[in-house]
Amino acid sequence: MKSLLTSLIVAVITVGMAAQANAQDPKAYPDMSFFITSSGPGNGANLGGLEGADDFCMLLAEAAGSEGKEWAAYLSAAPSDGSEAINARDRIGSGPWHNSKGVLIANSVDDLHSDKANLTKEASLDEAGNVVNGRGDSPNTHDILTGATLEGLFLVGEDDTTCSNWTSSEDGSALVGHHDRQGGGANPTSWNSAHASRGCSQANLQASGGNGLYYCFAKK
Repeated sequence: MKSLLTSLIVAVITVGMAAQANAQDPKAYPDMSFFITSSGPGNGANLGGLEGADDFCMLLAEAAGSEGKEWAAYLSAAPSDGSEAINARDRIGSGPWHNSKGVLIANSVDDLHSDKANLTKEASLDEAGNVVNGRGDSPNTHDILTGATLEGLFLVGEDDTTCSNWTSSEDGSALVGHHDRQGGGANPTSWNSAHASRGCSQANLQASGGNGLYYCFAKK
């Protein structure tokens, strides 16, 4: 109960700050269709499952002035209760996607997972148009939760790569990408599949260069 209450409080504060920042121009970025969350819900990789993650995308987007869009978190999920695995790439629509400044990120899902994607530290902005801290900044928050392979798929295997389908803030691990395209891991320059996190708690995510942030896409 305490952790849930804390998460709700953090979410309310976060959305309130975003709304305040855009109060003078609530329609500042009406065509935004991609962003990195300016914060996570505050409970590590426990995002309330895929549904909770999608809802948080919607809250942040609407606070930044986006209207009339359906938002989805770029997150994979393991098979559960008889359902098949969910691939991050299959959740986000067909594109194209633009950041909160109107800059094109990718025209299609295939482009997004190719060298054509404009996914750099300068282009991968949060919902308010801010650059997200990367390697060399303090604090470094370049680890972005995805649970995905380089191709945007769920990684089949015995290891937990989604922090119990985004419901754990303790045991497990999650695959993360580097939004600034640098750092360590098996694929250090990958935006969506650089390495596994140390754990699922907020402290473990922060210790390895993250903060529970993830990508949000508007479904077309």
